[in-house]
Amino acid sequence: MKNRKLQPESLMMSYGYKPELSEGAIKCPIFQTSTFVFKNAEEGKSFFELAYGLREKEEEEEIGLIYSRLNNPDLEVLENRLTLWDKAEECAVFESGMAAISTVLMEFLNPGDLLLYSNPTYGGTDHFIKHVLTRYGIHILPFDANDSREEIAERIVDAGFADNLALIYVETPANPTNALIDIEMCNELSEQFGTEEKEVIVAVDNTYMGPLWQHPLQHGADLVLYSATKYIGGHSDVIAGAVLGSFDLMARVKVMRTFLGNQTSPNTGWLLMRSLETLKLRMDKQAENATKVAAFLMEHPLVETIYHLGHLEPQSRQADIFSKQCEGTGAMVSFDIRGGEKEAFQFLNNLGLIKLAVSLGGTESLAEHPASMTHAGMDVEEREKHLITNRLVRLSIGVENADDLIADIEQALQPILVPENFL
Repeated sequence: MKNRKLQPESLMMSYGYKPELSEGAIKCPIFQTSTFVFKNAEEGKSFFELAYGLREKEEEEEIGLIYSRLNNPDLEVLENRLTLWDKAEECAVFESGMAAISTVLMEFLNPGDLLLYSNPTYGGTDHFIKHVLTRYGIHILPFDANDSREEIAERIVDAGFADNLALIYVETPANPTNALIDIEMCNELSEQFGTEEKEVIVAVDNTYMGPLWQHPLQHGADLVLYSATKYIGGHSDVIAGAVLGSFDLMARVKVMRTFLGNQTSPNTGWLLMRSLETLKLRMDKQAENATKVAAFLMEHPLVETIYHLGHLEPQSRQADIFSKQCEGTGAMVSFDIRGGEKEAFQFLNNLGLIKLAVSLGGTESLAEHPASMTHAGMDVEEREKHLITNRLVRLSIGVENADDLIADIEQALQPILVPENFL
């Protein structure tokens, strides 16, 4: 096997872990410790020199363990394994997806800088951008999936921020409508407005597709972010986040993480390592189930519009972006029910197997009402503009039997009586 390049799903079982360092245990133990003992004072000095960037790491030298706010074996093994899916040089894990997002935004933005961001974004991200970053003199400018590169560039110039653009933050596919943003286009914008003195960073929240179906770093992104709570964790029992990218950029992210103190715990790291072993199996099944659910919804008379990456209009811009940067149709299905909030709530309340809860990417299927739940904090006009209406329902499809899921959806729709003017 020495000459064979193993796939990530094979490497998830052992990559980055040396059993001989842990009494031969086949699985990495939980290193539930706050600090680590040095062999001698010279070793302690050497470890801190690397940690604080006082010297360059020597060839074959490994960074020593100091303190679990800086590094921990569980986190290091987890981070090494996560890099494999996205072919990243380095990874940092966090206590939540929002911790990962806020750390990146705080590290790469300064007062006076411009943040260009795609709309809509996750509700927590939307709030942090509009109500936290702006308190520190950071300018913000949104764009959406319908905007061309030329239109966005013109908007930046007209706003007087051509010299201020520092970060392009993208969430694609967009939550909850699966709208796609062209990552290569964002990279072109970063090159257009960047200079030798000031690089414009492109960061992509890849939570909605997970590490299996889209790899932003391969399409020009500098950083990729995840709420690891979702597909990476996959069992709705942990809260975590991750950021991946180059050695240079991730060094900055890790320094900021050190001083914000928002790294994840050893126990959470261990749980995520366990989840990674079944990541591909779970996500393949979820995508397969979602395709079947979407096909059923497409034919149902109470479904007005469906938002699923397997049902994009042929030859459209969205279809072109999908074929260029996506490797699967995902497991998220949203649809407009004929009627409004009343009918959407009736459907949600009638579900049995599918649970009424927010979040996504877990083994169980979930349903929610974005306009009144995950995206309730958005301005009403903005929600309407991005098709997050009172009739929109979002489904996160799990690993259950697909026929059982469809049966549950069918029985939940069956008793709903829609007014004639909506038919």
